[in-house]
Amino acid sequence: MLSSAEIARHHEQGYLIPAYRLPETQLEVLQEALEWVIAANPSVRPEFLISVHIAAGGSEGIAGHAAFLALCRERAVLDIVADLIGPDIVLWACQVFCKRAADGLEIPWHQDRQYWPIRPLATCTVWVALDHSTDESGCLHVLPGYHRERRLRRHRPCTRAGAGLNEELDPAEFDAAAAVDVEIEPGRMPIHDVYMPHGSRPNRSGRRRAGVAIRYMPAPAHFDRTLFPPRAVVPGYQVDLANRPLWLVRGQDRAGNDFITGHGPLAR
Repeated sequence: MLSSAEIARHHEQGYLIPAYRLPETQLEVLQEALEWVIAANPSVRPEFLISVHIAAGGSEGIAGHAAFLALCRERAVLDIVADLIGPDIVLWACQVFCKRAADGLEIPWHQDRQYWPIRPLATCTVWVALDHSTDESGCLHVLPGYHRERRLRRHRPCTRAGAGLNEELDPAEFDAAAAVDVEIEPGRMPIHDVYMPHGSRPNRSGRRRAGVAIRYMPAPAHFDRTLFPPRAVVPGYQVDLANRPLWLVRGQDRAGNDFITGHGPLAR
C-alpha cells in the first residue's frame, strides 16, 4: 500500500498521510456509529471515549460499536500498517477523539509512550478522520523529526482548565515554531511514530472535529499487563490496561501475548 518514498518519509519525519482514503460508504457507517456511541455514553466527554471497538462492553465502562472493530481489521488499513511495523500485527487500542463545536478540549503536547505497557516499545497510531480536521477545529499537530532520538522527553504536570491530559511536554524540550498542523479531509488517516510529540488545540470552530485513533503493535512485542494496576483512574475516564482485550489481526504472535483476558462472549 505504501511506496518506498512514503515509508522513507515516515521514518525521517515520524508521521505520514498515506494517499489511501476510506470509501464514502464506510465513512458514513463510522459516522453513524460515532453518533450511536456518543448517545450510549452520555456521562463521558467525547474526547474520552476509549475502547470504542469493544461492542460487548468491557471493564473500562464504554459502550462500543462493532463498526470500529471492523475498521481496525480493515484489510487496506492493515496493509499500510504492515509496511511500517511488519506482517505480524496486534490490535490493542481504539479510541475516539471527538471535539464538539466550539467546546473541544486542548490536548497538550505529549508523547504517548509513557502511558503504554508494551515491551520493547514498538507501536504505531493510525488516526482516521471522521470529520474535516483543520487548524480552527483543533487538528492534530506534530513535531517532524523529534522522534529520531528514540527517547522519552521530560514532561511536567498540566493543570490548565480545558486541557485533556494531566501531563504535558516541558516547553524546554521542543520548539513550538517547528510544529506542523495535520489538516485533513474525512477518510484520510495520518500515521505517527510512538516517539512523536503531538497534541491539538481546542476546537474554536462551529463544526465538530472527530477522529478514531487505532493503536497497533508488532506481534514480536509483549503487552505486559502487570505494569499497570487494574482500573487506573485517569482524569476524565477509567483505563484498565491490565484487562484490556487484544486481537491478533494479522500474522502470528511471537511474544506470548494474552488474547483471552478481557474478551467477553461477543467481543471475539
